[in-house]
Amino acid sequence: MDTPIFDFIQTYRGTDPVRLHMPGHKGSGPLGFEAMDLTEIKGADSLYEAEGIIRRSEENASLLFGTGRTLYSTEGSSQCIRAMVYLALAIRKPGTAPVFLAARNVHKAFVYAAALNDAQVIWMQGAERDSLCTCVIKPEQLEEKLRTMDEMPAGVYVTSPDYLGTQADIRGLAEVCHKYGILLLVDNAHGAYLHFLPVPCHPIDLGADICCDSAHKTLPVLTGGAYLHLSARLAGMGELARTAMAMFGSTSPSYLVLASLDCCNQVLSSNYSAVLEKFICKVDAVKEKLKVNGWQLENSDPLRITLTAPDHSSGEEMAEMLRKCNAECEHADYRNLVLMLTPHNTKNDLERVVEALGINDKPYSKPASLNFAVGEQAVSIRQAVFSPYRMAAVENAVGLICAQPTVSCPPAIPVVIPGERITDSAAAVMKQYGIHTVAVIQE
Repeated sequence: MDTPIFDFIQTYRGTDPVRLHMPGHKGSGPLGFEAMDLTEIKGADSLYEAEGIIRRSEENASLLFGTGRTLYSTEGSSQCIRAMVYLALAIRKPGTAPVFLAARNVHKAFVYAAALNDAQVIWMQGAERDSLCTCVIKPEQLEEKLRTMDEMPAGVYVTSPDYLGTQADIRGLAEVCHKYGILLLVDNAHGAYLHFLPVPCHPIDLGADICCDSAHKTLPVLTGGAYLHLSARLAGMGELARTAMAMFGSTSPSYLVLASLDCCNQVLSSNYSAVLEKFICKVDAVKEKLKVNGWQLENSDPLRITLTAPDHSSGEEMAEMLRKCNAECEHADYRNLVLMLTPHNTKNDLERVVEALGINDKPYSKPASLNFAVGEQAVSIRQAVFSPYRMAAVENAVGLICAQPTVSCPPAIPVVIPGERITDSAAAVMKQYGIHTVAVIQE
């Protein structure tokens, strides 16, 4: 598969041009890679009006992923999420409301997208939710909810895989959504590689209508590289989707990131499925060793190892064990440790995980459940986000209205949604996850 963006950059730098255009480094400097960094000069195409090399590269990606249309983002899945919400509202059928049904474990980018697009959200909780990061909505639960609604939403929004690697029944959810004539939107930020498994299970493969992938999370792409995918049934909405991306993206996209997305196409087309399958066998072997050594693992997607902390320990303590062997995790909290792996991790990397964690001789018991009860929506998300606010200690915020999704990244999953009144249980969950201050609307 060709790499039109990368090839153009290489050809341009090879002519040693006089750069009378941006960027200011003029292709040279102390960093060493400035010559690869371009702007929208003649021949370089334009990301949001793509008709040349960028469009050709995106078409390559669409062929690889089997989508109706794939667009590039240089600002991560966050840009794609904002565009997804806008697009779903723009193409919603008459009689549907500017409302989304959403699983509660959304990334805060979705909350901001709802505010920017003035969308309302009806939240759904998983039947067995014991972590901030996980909220699995089952097809029968979704159908029951839709059956009782007077007006259909613009779409259903779920995160899969979630931050712990739990995967939703996307095929089942898609069937329910399509039965009721509404869209299924999936935040697949952590699962760009899923299409290349022996049995493809990318959300688009399973029936989702619109989804985003953070290519940089699980594929060999520079940070910020992401995809917005449309299913075949929405292929005709490609230009509207590009407009949606332009609404929320910089007019100065990084050509370094674009080039990495472009070159990734070549990697994916070069027997990547076989490479992935071989590496997953190695990851599975590590998981088995950890289990033999007394560690408890959560069910997760193939490229993730999610461990549960034993009694009288925590994910943070396990992360410190890794750091003593010069290894850094993806995420750690009071209950879990999350490791993200790809075929670019070496045999030594995998061995170091087992070595660093060693033998666990501490017992496990059922963790105390947390109360994720949703508080009263006192004002809309948009009104709350755009209101003057102040920071308050969590213990003093009970009864006040949340103004911002105050949560760090990772995992960037809000405990309280802007516009909700903060409850005692919400304050307890925030404290459990190390959140000590929260933004509240000034009264």
